[in-house]
Amino acid sequence: MAVIDEQVFAALVDSAGADFMPELIDSFLEDGPQGLAALRAAVAAGDAAAFRRGAHSLKSNGVTFGARAFADTARELEHTPLAELGGTAAARVDALGALFDAVAAALRERRHA
Repeated sequence: MAVIDEQVFAALVDSAGADFMPELIDSFLEDGPQGLAALRAAVAAGDAAAFRRGAHSLKSNGVTFGARAFADTARELEHTPLAELGGTAAARVDALGALFDAVAAALRERRHA
């Protein structure tokens, strides 16, 4: 599976405009690490509401860019209670972080193409 769904990305370019894409990509690249840090903090604090909100935000950003695996993984975290994740929560956030890294690399390539 491609890191970025080409059809979704093309639709985003069409709707946002090619001139605006670098700004959108930069925003995603900046917001992602902050969102992942917020998820990690929510896990450490046991804050289920903050965890759900953070996962929702990351999911939405992933959907926007057609980053399906990233968005699907964030959706799973959003819809799984933090208490149910238990000791696996940090590892699951790390896995989401690895998916983010792949999406970020793909978007950086597109930004500089």
